[in-house]
Amino acid sequence: MRKFRYLAGMAVAAAAVLVTPTVAHGDVSAYVHGPDPTESSIEASRGTYATAQTTVSRTAAVGFGGGTIYYPTTTAEGTFGAVAISPGFTATQSSISWFGPRLASFGFVVFTIDTNSTLDQPSSRGDQLLAALDYLTDRSSVRTRVDASRLAVAGHSMGGGGTLAAAAEDGTLKAGVPLAPYNTDKTWSEVRTPMLIMGGQSDTVAPVSSHSIPFYNSLGSTEKGYLELRGASHFFPNSANTTVAKYMISWLKRWVDDDTRYDQFLCPVPNDSTISQYRGTCPHS
Repeated sequence: MRKFRYLAGMAVAAAAVLVTPTVAHGDVSAYVHGPDPTESSIEASRGTYATAQTTVSRTAAVGFGGGTIYYPTTTAEGTFGAVAISPGFTATQSSISWFGPRLASFGFVVFTIDTNSTLDQPSSRGDQLLAALDYLTDRSSVRTRVDASRLAVAGHSMGGGGTLAAAAEDGTLKAGVPLAPYNTDKTWSEVRTPMLIMGGQSDTVAPVSSHSIPFYNSLGSTEKGYLELRGASHFFPNSANTTVAKYMISWLKRWVDDDTRYDQFLCPVPNDSTISQYRGTCPHS
């Protein structure tokens, strides 16, 4: 099924490249949403879009444990890119719920999911992220708001490990953001999706030296970044964080929306007091 989805997605993406026009903003793509960004705008707790949310029950979900979809309410700007986000080991979607309205208000459809079991391992979480995207684009009440050719994944801890697994399985994904990722598999050369890995400098559950950094170094992605939050523990993704939101929004805007206006926040690599180190390839316009 995943192989079929991969091939079908490739065909959709290829068709989109052939038929999608560009707009009169230099190199900025036709997927652009929202005003020109500034440091203050992407650090704000909300973007310019009003949002709403809808619940997906566990019984309605297929292949994952249900969740909540957050989306811009406007129907005047066409479809939006989407991201599915998985919680970590023993956690539920409530631990990552802050991402929902925040990312949606910047012009994304966001699906924070529950997993089938809170004990599910990273590979299973990767499958569930892909199942959630299938549900979002094929069956959800907001499916007409989503551009099925522009999808991304993210997750915390084992959900971050699942983000890597999902990208390894489905090469049509436009972006991934593993947050304090945990996985016993340390090599991801098969991943070509643009990945921004965020780790915590003081993480003792998934130390960056044995998780985030080896993951980053092994990626086959042409475009990748590693952001390490100064003094942060393993649980930094569980509460609202301006730095995390700022660079996650920038990464998703750049690779899901192909919005080169956000290059300025990623290249040259950030010099931010809340970041203990940053490694990156710098996105090419």
